[in-house]
Amino acid sequence: MKFHAIDLPNVKYTQPYSIYNKVLLLALTLIVLTSIPLYMNKNSTTSPLTSPTPSLTTKTSNATGLESILPSPTPSPTIEINSTAGLESILPPPTTETNSTAGLESILPSPTSSPTTETNSTTGLESIEEKEEEQCQLFSGNWIPYPDGPAYYTNETCKWIIPQQNCMKFGRPDSEFMKWRWKPDGCELPLFDAAEFLEIFRGKSMAFIGDSVGRNQMQSLLCILGNVTYPEDISDQYSNNTDYFKHYVYTDYNFTMVTLWAPYLIRYSYADPSVHSGDSLMNLYLDEPDEAWTSQVENFDYVIFSAGQWFLRPLIFYENGGSIGCLWCKLDNMTKMSESYGYRKAFRTMFRTLQSLENYKGVTFLRTFSPAHFENGDWNAGGNCGRTKPFSKEEMKLEGYTLDMYTAQVEEFKAAQVQAKQKGLDFRLMETTEAMLLRPDAHPNYYGGSHHRNTTTADCVHWCLPGPIDTWNEILLHMLKTRQNST
Repeated sequence: MKFHAIDLPNVKYTQPYSIYNKVLLLALTLIVLTSIPLYMNKNSTTSPLTSPTPSLTTKTSNATGLESILPSPTPSPTIEINSTAGLESILPPPTTETNSTAGLESILPSPTSSPTTETNSTTGLESIEEKEEEQCQLFSGNWIPYPDGPAYYTNETCKWIIPQQNCMKFGRPDSEFMKWRWKPDGCELPLFDAAEFLEIFRGKSMAFIGDSVGRNQMQSLLCILGNVTYPEDISDQYSNNTDYFKHYVYTDYNFTMVTLWAPYLIRYSYADPSVHSGDSLMNLYLDEPDEAWTSQVENFDYVIFSAGQWFLRPLIFYENGGSIGCLWCKLDNMTKMSESYGYRKAFRTMFRTLQSLENYKGVTFLRTFSPAHFENGDWNAGGNCGRTKPFSKEEMKLEGYTLDMYTAQVEEFKAAQVQAKQKGLDFRLMETTEAMLLRPDAHPNYYGGSHHRNTTTADCVHWCLPGPIDTWNEILLHMLKTRQNST
């Protein structure tokens, strides 16, 4: 049997694609490949694959921000420009995460930003902090409501509050005075961090030198630090008069804190030794410092000096061994001096003494005059302080004897500070006068217990605990941390 090939009519046997078809397909491919980049360049002069400059405002957390930065290509079924998945398909893999600002800065163009700009650099933060410090008026501001007050302790949780300042225990009916915080102009005053304070003072010592208002501040500090630890009271090892000379040690921190009684900072005595009362005539020796502090001050790393209301008593002034005048002394043939005269002289002597002590290297704080708020009469003539809210600084201004005392004090400080710097000493000013002038509501008034005084006499000098005097220690810690000096 023979087999014959069957020829199809008019048809040649060929390969699947002719040479003609191959040429045509190649030409079309070249045209398409050439057209795509030309079209993209027409719509955007910046390629997402070029070397980018960082953007400080780009966010990768939403599609809108990306659409505003990336060029808009022609629609493609395989590329999504409104999702991070789309970005991954057209951009090279970044070395950082694309869901963070740092990641976008490394891959996205930003023609308006500088390639060297870093918003999270240490230098940037320091410059911001410095700017805030320049704007911060720590000692000028207002008291603002603080519903969560008191911030640190109550009269029931702190055992260091003495009866004289334990206003709630002795029947004060309102608690609003504990629910305010000091708001400086231009900044916020941080809350007191007791653990941080104790670390700063680890291995250090601090003394409060002055009158009972200075001791009032130390008792506030004892209460605040009680949130971390309690000290050991070893006062009886150092003094027979433990009401006025207190000595505490925080064993875990090797931190010592004391108060030294020196109400005038200079030597004084009672004109009549048999009469000790709130209006007793006193002898004041303006050029002789009080040995109660000069004998010990070289032992301390930090010292806080203060003085105030004792200088408003009847006084006889002595200088160079003789009397030179008096204040409210009712003595004949005696020159009458102003209320601030002895105050100015006392601080001048104090500062000169500090600078003359060979071994004194401590940091010196001067806490300024603390105003009293007697209304309806003097302290011994029915005066009291029954207000329940602070003043605003628009309502109350420094004036009268309070302004005179404050001015004398600050002027002496500034003069002494210039000399101290030349000797390598560190003098700092804690100007609490304005803040406390606005707090007539926070004194014990009739709600303080003391066996030293008649309870029918209002106390409008000291401060209830808890109360605004806690702010002094907030300011102290802030000054220690920032080394802020108001001058």
